[in-house]
Amino acid sequence: MGSDPIALPLLNWLAGEARAVAQVVAVFTQPDRAAGRGQQVQSGAIKVWALAHGLPVHQPAKLGADDLAALRSHAPEVVLIMAYGHILRDNFIAVPRLGMLNLHTSLLPKYRGASPIQTAIACGEKTTAVTLMRIVAELDAGPVAGQEAVAIDPLDTAVEVEAKLAQACVPLLARTLPELAAGRLAFREQDAAAATFCRRLEKSDGRLDFAASAAELAARINGLFPWPAATTELNGQAVKLGLADTVPPETCHVISDTFGKPGAVLGAEAGGLLVATGQGVLRLRKLQRPGGKMLPAAEFLRGFPVAPGSVLRSLPMAPLVARFPFPRKPA
Repeated sequence: MGSDPIALPLLNWLAGEARAVAQVVAVFTQPDRAAGRGQQVQSGAIKVWALAHGLPVHQPAKLGADDLAALRSHAPEVVLIMAYGHILRDNFIAVPRLGMLNLHTSLLPKYRGASPIQTAIACGEKTTAVTLMRIVAELDAGPVAGQEAVAIDPLDTAVEVEAKLAQACVPLLARTLPELAAGRLAFREQDAAAATFCRRLEKSDGRLDFAASAAELAARINGLFPWPAATTELNGQAVKLGLADTVPPETCHVISDTFGKPGAVLGAEAGGLLVATGQGVLRLRKLQRPGGKMLPAAEFLRGFPVAPGSVLRSLPMAPLVARFPFPRKPA
């Protein structure tokens, strides 16, 4: 059960090297939806993969009695779930003999919820993981069977970290799936006291408050790329930010009498547009103007010059993580 391309490396492994241990009998994924500029109805990557492998595909908009019957008809011993997008109720969870196992993209119990990859990067984490856990009624709270850690490098965005986590599913399942089949796989309860929660991201999460530290801003910019993407206002236009890091102030050679004002543009050097913050200097490495492409800063500035001393507007940044689940918004 999955609806995002992040599951493709795992599916390819299941259809190849893992066939001695497991056989995929069916795929559940989200319905076809309109996408792209032309808003044409398109099949998702998981459906395309399943059809190419001759597998039955189920695409319920909302899980109901017919879908429960369809799941039972396949008599699965285990159901693997990754980025599916549906809440699974007890009658579904009870179907597979060996359980429903979720692949959650965080180092649980940290970052339970809807945006663990983006939030871990935005919060400045150096490491994250994919975690194999049992599905239970409480949000991402099931017992854990294993984790595969990946590094978050300083210039990683959500794109790079998602790709690492997609690949990390393979060694994790290579270790745990044979143990599950043999009845030897051990599960340990999560430490509920250490749990943190993230939420579904919104377009407004791209706002930046330059009174925050350069490190905090760079992490948020990288974590929120490619969506919802951090934005700022330059020369009266909304500009999307695609990559950032920090520069020690003592290494900056630009001179500006607005150096201490958060949001002040200090100049351009060392591969980016330098901006003063509440603490430290932020380097904007990639930018995109409306209707344009995401470009390295030097190339962007050739067609969109920004005068030193310009001050970028600051807007409040909503928290991305909490100690308790965020309340659900009405549909």
